[in-house]
Amino acid sequence: MIKKPGLIRRFARARNMITPEIPKPLQRKIIHIDMDAFYAAVEQRDFPQYRGKPIVVGGSPDGRGVVATASYEARKFGIHSAMSARRAIQLCPEAIFVRPRFDAYKSVSVHIREIFNRYTDLIEPLSLDEAFLDVTEDKLNIGSALEIAKQIKDAIRDELNLSASAGVSSNKFIAKIASDMNKPDGLTFIGPSKIERFMENLPVEKFFGVGKVTAERMKKMGLHSGADLKQLTEQDLVTKFGKTGKFYYRIVRGIDERPVQPHRLTKSLGAEDTFEEDLSTQEEMITELEQIAEKVTARLEKSQLKGKTLTLKVKFSDFTQITRNQSYVTPIGDYLSIIAGVKDLLIRADLENSKVRLLGISLSNFGNLPASAKVTDPDQLELF
Repeated sequence: MIKKPGLIRRFARARNMITPEIPKPLQRKIIHIDMDAFYAAVEQRDFPQYRGKPIVVGGSPDGRGVVATASYEARKFGIHSAMSARRAIQLCPEAIFVRPRFDAYKSVSVHIREIFNRYTDLIEPLSLDEAFLDVTEDKLNIGSALEIAKQIKDAIRDELNLSASAGVSSNKFIAKIASDMNKPDGLTFIGPSKIERFMENLPVEKFFGVGKVTAERMKKMGLHSGADLKQLTEQDLVTKFGKTGKFYYRIVRGIDERPVQPHRLTKSLGAEDTFEEDLSTQEEMITELEQIAEKVTARLEKSQLKGKTLTLKVKFSDFTQITRNQSYVTPIGDYLSIIAGVKDLLIRADLENSKVRLLGISLSNFGNLPASAKVTDPDQLELF
């Protein structure tokens, strides 16, 4: 049978008419909102005598405990969250220590969440003072994530007399970095076309989740920026940094497909440090664990969590690792309980003369969590 060209053309046109076009997926619009020195700002708002003063929330004037947050006046002296109160006093003897008022902070946080809900239901709180919002399709049909972020900041200022910083981008990782770029009261937008170049120019110490130890290790390898990381294959990065290497490979190319998750439960919270030189004595290990315990305590306070299971993580120079844990009838979350428990686990592990390259502490088994704390931060690479 001879096929007629005209008939074929008519058939092709008809087929095209009935074949639906596959819609392109919407470009995600993500906002990260981070309150500025939240606890300290609430204290300065509520108590005029604290305004303009170096305020430290958490810890005590006798040097016990850890800093939950510090006002910007205190930060000028180098004080920051998770720092020991003892060190804060050394940096700023005139610092004013304020006992945390978590009920007040929670009340403000509920109001902030109500502001978020005006624009979207896709909200992933990370703690009382920060959250991701997916406004790809916003309730008010505003369409512009930048405009929504501006309106949220204005509402927080007008209704609560507090300031927030916002980062806007097409994925969570970049939005979180952007929110920290122009603090306080910042608003930073990094569009999809600029993400790769932005990541190439970003110093490795600015990568969210890269701590001081890892950053120094990268620099010793000649890796100073995203562009340097980009020269390595995925296997190279995995060999050098373990499974986190896969994350570095994708994120330095601007790839972050994690969705905003409104109801993700917290399973554990902790911190860990990798050391430039292996530790071999119990005294060295305890010194490092004390610093890690301070970080964990600050994070627990920020998230208002206490756990019944304490875990010590140890990684050796040959990359083998062990964990030791201890459970409690009553949940713990204070520094003294954590460090006492970890020291006991360390002694029982009998690591004297071992070559230890990493130590970590975590709390889990949180039981019934407060509504404001029923989320976890999947971006925190130090959580395990």
